[in-house]
Amino acid sequence: MASEIGIFLGEVLRRPAEVVAIAPSSGAVARRMTEGLEGMTGPVVEIGPGTGSFTKAILERGIAPEQLTLLETNARFCETLSKRFPRVRVLNSPAQEIAEIGLTGIAAVISGVPVLARPRLQREVVGRAFAVMTENGFFTQVTYSPNAPIGPAMQRELGVIATRRGVVWANLPPARVFEFRRRRH
Repeated sequence: MASEIGIFLGEVLRRPAEVVAIAPSSGAVARRMTEGLEGMTGPVVEIGPGTGSFTKAILERGIAPEQLTLLETNARFCETLSKRFPRVRVLNSPAQEIAEIGLTGIAAVISGVPVLARPRLQREVVGRAFAVMTENGFFTQVTYSPNAPIGPAMQRELGVIATRRGVVWANLPPARVFEFRRRRH
């Protein structure tokens, strides 16, 4: 099987508008993105898994493969993910279809989908994810901006609040991880 970096670079060249990262996320980012998954009992959904660096970390946190669903729009990445993680459900679907995949009570969503400065995508991805998540579920998002990828006005509209999990300097480029949870009234 081709290397993860080789597949990634091939897809960057073939589909530059679709694959917007310059490199797969590092293991350090993957660990930060998946903090808090230990002991989760509900389904976990990863959106935009690419070649699977977050997927690997999710499974290492103790999530059963049968509890994990991946939503990926790139067919080559889907093929690679299905071979690499044979017991994980891999769907060639956009993140916006999270409410249509037949899952409710989702415990967490791990997102590599770029939503910064894209209000429509924020509503379609984050808003729809929270519609099928448990009351205490969380949504983690990686970004390369110093600010939360969803601004204060959109957080209010979606009824969520952002918490910075931290900066991961051991990534190209350095990444910031944010966690979103429902706003408590």
